[in-house]
Amino acid sequence: MEIKRDRYLKALKVRMHNGMIKVITGIRRCGKSYMIFHIFKNFLLESGVAEDHIITIELDQRKNKELRNPDHILDYIDERIKDSEQYYILLDEVQMLEDFEEVLNSLLHIGNVDVYVTGSNSKFLSKDIITEFRGRGDEIHIYPLSFKEFMEAYDGDQYKGWADYVTYGGLPLTVTMQTEEQKIQYLSTLFDETYIKDIVERNRIDRIQELNDLINVLASSIGALTNPTKIEGTFRSVIQSNISVNTIRQYIEYLKDAFVITEAQRFDVKGRKYIGTPVKYYFEDVGLRNARLGFRQVEETHLMENIIYNELRMRGFKVDVGVVQKRERDAEGVTAKKQLEVDFVATLGSKKYYIQSAYSLPDAEKIKQEKASLISINDSFKKIIIVKDVINVRHDEDGVEYINIYDFLLQENSLEL
Repeated sequence: MEIKRDRYLKALKVRMHNGMIKVITGIRRCGKSYMIFHIFKNFLLESGVAEDHIITIELDQRKNKELRNPDHILDYIDERIKDSEQYYILLDEVQMLEDFEEVLNSLLHIGNVDVYVTGSNSKFLSKDIITEFRGRGDEIHIYPLSFKEFMEAYDGDQYKGWADYVTYGGLPLTVTMQTEEQKIQYLSTLFDETYIKDIVERNRIDRIQELNDLINVLASSIGALTNPTKIEGTFRSVIQSNISVNTIRQYIEYLKDAFVITEAQRFDVKGRKYIGTPVKYYFEDVGLRNARLGFRQVEETHLMENIIYNELRMRGFKVDVGVVQKRERDAEGVTAKKQLEVDFVATLGSKKYYIQSAYSLPDAEKIKQEKASLISINDSFKKIIIVKDVINVRHDEDGVEYINIYDFLLQENSLEL
């Protein structure tokens, strides 16, 4: 069964003919090539574009080795542009092209071409194209499968699907695999042989064990506030390593550049300003995170939080960690400031949502705890608690909305319910 990935097709469609290079970014194996060479190309053909007006070049293919030369590829493209009609150029693994900047600049000056490129490996990251073509590069970031996309291809109900998704994540190939052994081997090998190898080669890292240790530390603490100084303390006390704070900071940047992890900053809700460190880190794919730890720490509470964070970003939201300052009086009547946390402040244009992730709400005390930060925010934006428990959408006396994880993930308009 084909996974449609309509969100990304729509993003490509609205950017057609905008005079910019469309740069498809994303973690390795998330489906970038499939998106442009299969889904987008089929859309063009169904829209009436002649096949000979779609020029596709997979630069990692041996048969296209000669086209990695800038003059050869420009000649190849020029030979295929035979009239003034619109042409579409789809280039995969563009980092394999010598002097790719010059080639893409040349293509920008051809009036009747629309250019789409992907690329991400140890010698080049899609981020570099965005930097190189600032103002002329238009990024479409592709994520691993959302839970909704995952369920389109999954053979089972949503509850069994959730158990698989929270364990093995959403890299497209995993959903086609029949056994747990296949998935475990694929994800474990992919992390070591692709992601780690790319980062090491690209950044010429000698202390590979320290990079591996850092990834393990980050994987063990998803959703926890941290910073390079705290992590350095962990290295000293637990791993007995003398890695420096600057090295940790560099390695974190490398992981972010490769789209392995993402950083969520803290935002002072009442003061309307960003706070420095500490921050939170989440993994682009929870299956990769679990593989990194040998599937020994599949803690659904934290993984659910990571999945909610990723889903919000897939929907286009800027996602921060909310901080709410509140004054409370203790038993002796002394007033003191207390800092409360909102798991996510999700912002998109004029829309804003305050969201808590709560695996379960077994009693009134737990509900009170989860609500505390939300009801301390004095504005009209929606306050939502997403729970694992299967419940109908409801609102309580404080205006807080409760929605279950399945409704949130499977309904695109779930935040509007």
